Amino acid sequence: MGPVSILSIGVLIVVLGIIALRWHPFIALVIAALVVAALTPSELIFRAQLSPEAEVALESSDTSASPEIHREIASAREKADTWFVSRVTSALGEGCGKLALIIAMASVIGKCLLDSGAARRIVDSLMRRLGLSGTPIAFSLSAFTLGIPVFFDTVFYLLMPLGKALRRQTGKDYLLYILTIVAGATMAHSLVPPTPGPLTVAGFFGDNVSVGSMMLGGLVVGLFTVSAGIGYAYWANRKWEIPLRKTDLEELEELPSELPSLWLSLLPIVLPVLLIGGQTILKMNGQDIAAMKFLGDKNIALILSAAAAIGLLVYSKRKEGKANVRAAMQDALSSAGVIILITSAGSAFGSVLKDTGIAMTIGSAIEGSPSLLLIPVAYAITALVRTAQGSATVAMITAGGLIAPIASEFDLSYSPLYLALAIGCGSKPISWANDSGFWIIGRISGMTPLETFKTVSVMMIIMSLVGLIVTLLGAILLPLV
Repeated sequence: MGPVSILSIGVLIVVLGIIALRWHPFIALVIAALVVAALTPSELIFRAQLSPEAEVALESSDTSASPEIHREIASAREKADTWFVSRVTSALGEGCGKLALIIAMASVIGKCLLDSGAARRIVDSLMRRLGLSGTPIAFSLSAFTLGIPVFFDTVFYLLMPLGKALRRQTGKDYLLYILTIVAGATMAHSLVPPTPGPLTVAGFFGDNVSVGSMMLGGLVVGLFTVSAGIGYAYWANRKWEIPLRKTDLEELEELPSELPSLWLSLLPIVLPVLLIGGQTILKMNGQDIAAMKFLGDKNIALILSAAAAIGLLVYSKRKEGKANVRAAMQDALSSAGVIILITSAGSAFGSVLKDTGIAMTIGSAIEGSPSLLLIPVAYAITALVRTAQGSATVAMITAGGLIAPIASEFDLSYSPLYLALAIGCGSKPISWANDSGFWIIGRISGMTPLETFKTVSVMMIIMSLVGLIVTLLGAILLPLV
């Protein structure tokens, strides 16, 4: 069985498992990884591990090859002879080792921002500074900022009561409020680490795409995509009137009586961006500062940020005792555990797909084409998987595991960062009935499925395409190589 057939079977298991059989994404990804690993012939695994130099030495039976080449060939043969279950569990453990700490810390940061009232302080401050006319932009900025450490559905739960309160106050612009909240939160979810999707995709590209560069690139592309979303939101709001209907969510969440200051509220979000992004910029300029290298490590930066967030929560709950803080940590880590399992399973699936040699197969098929073609290919593959099974994170993990090995076969004229960003943009279309976020938006806002599709889903497609265009232009005008 060839690489393309094995790939098709693996993706089919993921899609049908999640849609038809209602499996949890972790179960679907693990089963797909086991099936792919079992179906991959040892010779394909062996060949997929070899560098071009080792391939040449093997084909020519060159006994004078360097010791490094001989060790590489021996290592490749050892992996090819490893039991398929061991290959999957090894890849699962490796993925968990790379991502677990960061995802756990990000979950703690998000929970602390919500429970301490810091998230609400950020929103209130932006709304007060921008005024009523600037509220839609404040919603998008707040949603994007909070969407970096907080999951999309939580951000939507947090901001929609404010949108409903403003609709009652003004009697208009309800759709505008809904769409601007979605625009900010959904793009941060797919573009800026430490959210799991972009974090995992950056990891697939190894040292070629650092978490810091993914952060900075995601912020830049996010600026353009969210701006496009806001523009569409204003147009859609003039075209359609969405009434305020009774829904499951009517009241604001319970918050501390005294909210923290804006600067303290922003600290857990800004700190990792400054530390990781700063180290990335220094590295790009060839500067090596020991202290910054330590503080800019993604794990250290997220630990420091989580410590700041916990301190903020402890201070805000100082009158209520430590029990609430412990409960918040328990909830955060429980939520993180599920995400860690999914991303680790996705990493294992990507690893066994790489072992099939699918990268060389697809690379040969588009050999001679401009390397720029890989960007729309990465986008299209992600969009196809997202549309088929509904989860943006699963789509990014699946596409990242496939595209990263293909990119290594090309002499790219641009940084692989642009491929990672294209995958993030490709995870937006098309949000429809198989996407849990589609139903969350409709249920909380009171929109019907048709209203949700013709407004929210269309906006996501537009933002996604704008992101693809910006990514292509960036690869051409600022290749970063």
